[in-house]
Formats: sequence, structure tokens, C-alpha cells
Amino acid sequence: MTCIDRRDVGLLLLRLGTGGVLAAHGTQKLFGWFGGPGLDGAAQFMDSLDYRPGKASALASGLAEAGGGTLLALGLATPAAGAAVAAGMAGAVAVHVPNGFFSQNGGYEHPLSLGLAATGLSVAGPGRLSLDALCGNAVNRDWMVPAAFAVAGAAAAVVIGARQRRLRRRSDGDGEQEALFEE
Repeated sequence: MTCIDRRDVGLLLLRLGTGGVLAAHGTQKLFGWFGGPGLDGAAQFMDSLDYRPGKASALASGLAEAGGGTLLALGLATPAAGAAVAAGMAGAVAVHVPNGFFSQNGGYEHPLSLGLAATGLSVAGPGRLSLDALCGNAVNRDWMVPAAFAVAGAAAAVVIGARQRRLRRRSDGDGEQEALFEE
């Protein structure tokens, strides 16, 4: 039997904190819990951000946050959970980049922190205080980390790229939001 050490406790705390925040935020989008908008309100918001179609974007975002966050908190399918969260947070970062870094100015500080924490948990693994460990790491193999990030990264690039193209087409000086990258 393996002994639980402080690394395992630290990973548990990081998983519970990061996963809990993400799960709560995702359920706001999906179900309207904790004062959130629910799926219809989130869909309208996604449309306003040029993530289209809004309902599919809100569903994908909510599932990445609620599902990925829950899986991270439990330490189950950690590579896939972290990759899904990181991809979702990349989309959020793209929205907040024009506002600078700090959250107090509407910047990307918070989604970047959540995405990096999820990525770090995927790479480090969930530790021995996890469902992955309890299940013999059947869905937490080393090869799964790059595979999960390749798939999630490709999906995020397609979605964010489509949004950026819409923003460029619309940039007729209406001042809503600048494009993330210059050509």
C-alpha cells in the first residue's frame, strides 16, 4: 500500500478548489444555478460575443466548465478533464484579452489562472487521493495528456478562429471589441 504524502494532499486541494469553481460557474450557464443565466441566457450572451451558434457554444462552454470541473475535483479522467477546461478557458481568455490582464478591468487574469491550473493538474496527475488512482489510472495514462490536449486545442483553435473572423468582418468601427490577433 502506498502512503499518502503532502503532494497528494496539495493536489487534492488544488483539484477541489479549481474544479469546484469551474463546476459552479458551468452550472450557472447550464442550469441557472447560483444566480446564473441558464442555457438560454448563456446562449444569448455567447451570441453577443460572436461565439455562434450561441446555444451550442453555451452548451459546450457549460459542459467544459461543469463537467471538466467536476471531473477535476474528483480526480477522474484527469487528462481529458484538464484539456476540456483549458480549451474552454482559452475561449474565455480570447474574450477578455482586449481589456488587459487584470480582472478588475475585465481582463483575462481569472480564466487564464483556471486554465493553467487545469493544465497543470492534467500534466502532474491527480495524486493518490483521486478516483483515477482508485480505478488503477485506467483513464489517466501518460499518453492521454498530449492526445487530450491535441484534440481540445484543435477544437479551441477552430472555434476561436471562427469568432476572430467574424470580429474582423464586423470591425467597421462600432467599437464593441477588437480582434484578438492582427493579421
